Amino acid sequence: MTPILNSSTSQSLGALVNFTQSGSEISGTTTNGNFRVTVFNESVFKVSISKNEFEIFSYAVVGTPEAINIKIEEHDSTLTLITAATRLVITKNPVRFSLQTLAGKVINEDDTFGTAWNGEQVTTYKKLQPNERFIGLGEKTGGLDRKGHAYQNWNSDAYGYGSGSDPLYCSTPFYMGIHQELVYGVFFDNSYKSFFNFGASNNRFASFSADAGEMTYYLIHASTVSEIIKHYTFLTGRMELPPMWSIGYQQCRYSYYPDKEVVTVAKTFRDKDIPADAIVFDIHYMDKYKIFTWDGKNFSDPKGLIDFLKQQGFEVVVMCDPGIKVEPGYKTYDDGVKQDVFIKYPDGENYQGQVWPGWCHFPDFTKPATRAWWTEQFKDYVALGVEGFWNDMNEIATWGHSLPENLEFDFEGAKATTRRGRNLYGFQMARSTYEGTKKLLKGKRPFNLTRSGFSGVQRYAAVWTGDNVSYDEHMLLGVRLVNSMGLTGIAFAGYDAGGFVGDANTKLFARWISIAAFAPFFRAHTMINTRDSEPWSYGEEVENICRNYIKFRYQLMPYIYSLFYDAAKTGMPVQRSLAINYTHDPLVYSGLYHNQYLFGPSILVAPVESNKELLKIYFPQGTWYDLYTGKQWHGNQEAIIESPIHRLPVFVKAGSVLPMRPAQAHAGITTTELALHIYCGNDASDFLLYSDDGSTFQYQQGESATRLIQHHGPQNKVVIGKSEGAFKTSYRKLKIVLHGSAAAQLTVNGKQFSLTDSQHSFFAPLEKYDPINEPDSMGEETVRFMETDYTDEQLEIRW
Repeated sequence: MTPILNSSTSQSLGALVNFTQSGSEISGTTTNGNFRVTVFNESVFKVSISKNEFEIFSYAVVGTPEAINIKIEEHDSTLTLITAATRLVITKNPVRFSLQTLAGKVINEDDTFGTAWNGEQVTTYKKLQPNERFIGLGEKTGGLDRKGHAYQNWNSDAYGYGSGSDPLYCSTPFYMGIHQELVYGVFFDNSYKSFFNFGASNNRFASFSADAGEMTYYLIHASTVSEIIKHYTFLTGRMELPPMWSIGYQQCRYSYYPDKEVVTVAKTFRDKDIPADAIVFDIHYMDKYKIFTWDGKNFSDPKGLIDFLKQQGFEVVVMCDPGIKVEPGYKTYDDGVKQDVFIKYPDGENYQGQVWPGWCHFPDFTKPATRAWWTEQFKDYVALGVEGFWNDMNEIATWGHSLPENLEFDFEGAKATTRRGRNLYGFQMARSTYEGTKKLLKGKRPFNLTRSGFSGVQRYAAVWTGDNVSYDEHMLLGVRLVNSMGLTGIAFAGYDAGGFVGDANTKLFARWISIAAFAPFFRAHTMINTRDSEPWSYGEEVENICRNYIKFRYQLMPYIYSLFYDAAKTGMPVQRSLAINYTHDPLVYSGLYHNQYLFGPSILVAPVESNKELLKIYFPQGTWYDLYTGKQWHGNQEAIIESPIHRLPVFVKAGSVLPMRPAQAHAGITTTELALHIYCGNDASDFLLYSDDGSTFQYQQGESATRLIQHHGPQNKVVIGKSEGAFKTSYRKLKIVLHGSAAAQLTVNGKQFSLTDSQHSFFAPLEKYDPINEPDSMGEETVRFMETDYTDEQLEIRW
């Protein structure tokens, strides 16, 4: 029997006194507290531990328990809950929890300390398993493997943060453990300041704790990391599809003003044949930084400006800060006071904090009436044609960086202080903006971006990594942050390409754009008093490099948009840590290779510093085609790859099919050609090609189309399933391109076609400004292709 911890400083959950069962739930009383275990589905157990009554409210969790068959076994010393996939063993004296396989192998188990209180702070201790790794926690600096490190969740304005800074802007208290071919997940649903220790300064346990509140966490077991992500996003929700334009290139600066500068930027993109979909208005569009206003001098005709931009194929994204200037006569302030929507001190006085406009009040987004009021404030924006919204400074950020912890939040009428509400503030602001603008746009999809968030924020917004810095280490850090955010449910994530703080040099900007072209959220942004940071601002060579990679992004739109559909349906990230597909391969966790990732299932990206022209990379299992030359590399090997500034190491997995289209000036231009790039190989693959109108919610009423593309590997066969769904695409021509095949002919549904040889490149050669030399090639490969009419019927392609 394990001794019960009960010292003067720490008290653990004691021995079982009694328990009751109700359906798939067990509630128990112990000598020191209470526990409740709810079986959510065959793979997910919810464990709640408290000294008092249980808290049933959660902003993060939207999933509900499924009706499943469970078996409960009671023995002298244990209770065991058994599902079809796993089992949870509860020891009685003391009460401790052990997640096990059906065969009894330990997946995750309490340390001797179990769950214990140290004053108000509550901590759960878990035994370190042999050779255990830990991944996740979202926006955290450091490497892929969290083993040996500790972190805290306390959303903070982290301007110019360092490569080891913690905490940052966004908290997602979910991680996965990996050991002995087993994987599991833990989601700690507590919004107080929390702490995670993965064997830091000890070799005994991993732990998670919160400064106050109850211990509520979810144990998830499945056979793969991807399945665990699906279960976690079943709990915390998944994104709705964003408008297609929002996954194109967005150009931002703090700030573009006056309006003539905005017009010039838009025209230059079109004149220079560089695709782009959005221009972002930072705080200088406002009258003295007051949200929901316009600077009458610099933006004298916002409707005319926005109409012009839309005619050019640009959408507008406007900055939305939560601080409402304390200024009688300012409509939003007056109305907010009248409607009583602001966060208060305990004595009822509205809190004031200083930020861009000066002294401000801040809406309490945990109050339903505030969310309704917030919706009303966006009516003028929407009437002008604005469809993109950027929630910033929502940690809450204030000058002084010390938000009082006695502020009171409504919490749907339950009341709480800053201690519980701070980590949720940005999440609830993003929710309010998304729900409000969705209502006002009457069927059109808003784009919503946030800096701060909590688990579940993916339901309402994309998330970017805040005020990063213009140097190579930060560029690679951004990649790892987005990889980790993808592991914690945030599929639509990105960073400021080029860096926000400081001046990028020519090579750094070129490299950063090439990497960011393979990120879910694709935006360049820089701050005030820095050099211009548009693709043409760094000279002709960088302009050409940027044009190449931005255009390639737009060629990939059918592939990328389908990845967003997958994220909306399953929670799978667009940018995928190698730990998802190659979980038990130790080399993917190496500091040499932990920047590498998959963009969707088929494209391997190896980010590299701007000053390196050689990179050691790791090819995981499979065969990989060089994107530029078609050279094939076998997996499970390391190699030195050339990485000149104009050529980011990118590879395509053999056995894949990439659906692509000709690049257009912006995502809203329909095309008649669909190209299927078939990378021949022995591995099989499935890809679900998704289409809809790209702008409305009609897809939720069936106005969409899916086609399952199956590559049958060594059979030299691809089957394109019949189009399913009511939506009719604009495609009229189908181009089939074979990579890595010497076949002279192929058949489509038995009809034979001759293949044409071609020297192929996805990229234009770089111009040389020396009349003697030829243009600098990006690399070419020999492919074979044919063209035929596009049809919605099933196609069987053989070669």
